[in-house]
Amino acid sequence: MHVDLATAPAGTTGRPASGSGTAPESGAVSARPAAADDLKNAFRSHPAGVNLITADDGSGPVAMTVTSLISVSAEPPLMAFSASALSSATPTLLQAETVVVHFLAPAQIELAKLGATSGVDRFADRSQWTRLADGTPVFHDCDFWIRTKVVNKMTAGGSTVFLLEALECADCERSAEAPALVYRNRTWHALEQHSSIG
Repeated sequence: MHVDLATAPAGTTGRPASGSGTAPESGAVSARPAAADDLKNAFRSHPAGVNLITADDGSGPVAMTVTSLISVSAEPPLMAFSASALSSATPTLLQAETVVVHFLAPAQIELAKLGATSGVDRFADRSQWTRLADGTPVFHDCDFWIRTKVVNKMTAGGSTVFLLEALECADCERSAEAPALVYRNRTWHALEQHSSIG
């Protein structure tokens, strides 16, 4: 039973009452052991920003689309993301000293799809990308990117968590009001100002 507290009749608590009309004992919450499917279902409905990660350890450029990027610290400027051991890009990422994090907007959805598609040469079109001074690949069709240094790695289940420190970024201003590309329930979405609710 669910009662919306904002619309509940006066005198109700938003919780099911017992037969005597008294509230249930404190802590009487229904729970069960969390399973893998519970985690998958929870995060399937949890919207996440979309980023493209690129790197080259000297064996050739790799790219992968991720929705796991998080901000860790502003001073020093740190961020982190995770990469599955099943990804073909992960072996290169594990050896690379620097990676570029691309921040994607809805206009770059094809770039996001490129990094998420298995079995394709993501760098076949040489006109789409170039290399920075250290050799790290960067795609042209991106509003903003940050070149980072890998400062730590941690194995977590079947993935590796990468801790990155920002070194330099694209020489342009990125508006906080610009539309963002997000991923939710296995679908791409455009998040824009009109979606604000408060």
